[in-house]
Amino acid sequence: MRRAASQLRRLEANLVPRVRAFAQLPEMEAIQKALPLSFAVLAVALGILIALRPGTFFERLYGAFAPAFGSMSFGFVVLLTFDLARRRTVPAALATAVAAVTFCILLPYERASSFEGLLRALGSSGLFLAIGVAFVVVTALRLCARRFGVAGGSLLAIVLVIGAAAGMRAAGVSVTGALDAAIAPLGTLGDSLTALVLITFVEMLLWTMGIHGPALLAAVVLPVYMQLQSENASAFARGDPLPHIVTVSTFLFVFPGGAGATLPLVLMLLRSKVKRARVTAAAALVPSMFNVSEALMFGLPLVLNPYFALPFVLAPMLLAVVTWEAIKIGLVARPSYYIPSSVPFPLSVFFATRDWHAMALLVFNAFLACLVYWPFVGLYERHERSLETAA
Repeated sequence: MRRAASQLRRLEANLVPRVRAFAQLPEMEAIQKALPLSFAVLAVALGILIALRPGTFFERLYGAFAPAFGSMSFGFVVLLTFDLARRRTVPAALATAVAAVTFCILLPYERASSFEGLLRALGSSGLFLAIGVAFVVVTALRLCARRFGVAGGSLLAIVLVIGAAAGMRAAGVSVTGALDAAIAPLGTLGDSLTALVLITFVEMLLWTMGIHGPALLAAVVLPVYMQLQSENASAFARGDPLPHIVTVSTFLFVFPGGAGATLPLVLMLLRSKVKRARVTAAAALVPSMFNVSEALMFGLPLVLNPYFALPFVLAPMLLAVVTWEAIKIGLVARPSYYIPSSVPFPLSVFFATRDWHAMALLVFNAFLACLVYWPFVGLYERHERSLETAA
């Protein structure tokens, strides 16, 4: 125990200052603020696209994902650039206008024949494109203004940024194509332990930086694993053995409480010695039972939190491995039906598999996540109580 405590203190001394410094960068703080606001654009776009498309509700929902995320990117580049420009003392209106023009120049027009097709082609890569454009525009305006004055520097930055974007367009360089190529392997890994662990890792790593990982990858990952889910459902209806372990519903085992497998963390924080943590956990308890973790993500917050970043990524990865092995050796039935993540803990996995062992596995996974989070809760509480004492 003493050795473990010593190692945790060493980790705290070495890692926490670096993560905190990264979290306090204006770029990271701007992403953390702009991304939740941009989900309003996603919700509106998703609602409109679902209403206009033919077919059943779930057919319309899955078909609307990619263009909806493309729509979200437009709102995100505006919100992010405006907020970052204010933090970097750059004219916000000018920066936002330049970013919007640059973003539009770099859109993948060559892969679309309609506006919805353009949004679909943009898909998940649009959020990465928005981040890159916002960072480049604000940095160019700031550096040029510092070197050549506000008026002359701003004009030079505009010419450089928009000229570079137009030059890439004229040369046939597709920024979104490069981003899609970087993301695409996640959608081709298929039904494998590597896929389950890697997707979990990428999603949680993005979340720790304030980027909604599951939402960002949905346009790439969801169609693949919905198809595998559909094949399992068809095999179940015919009475055949289910062919796939990794489907959409498999991730229900990996994320009890939502992103980061945070339900155990909420339960531990309910008895925390830190009042603010207890209040936040009480507010997050009911949403966590429905696998909604945003109350804890932005309320505690877990985003850019140096004390919980490591267990936030490691706990779901551990649960992914345990879940794969349990299903592979037959301790738990393979998921036969798609069940939304909003179905409460632990009923969701029972409805997905029709196997009561699935509920036992989910409870066991929550216990494992509790063990992962436990030492870091102690570090966090000690830090927060020292701040309270100083105050």
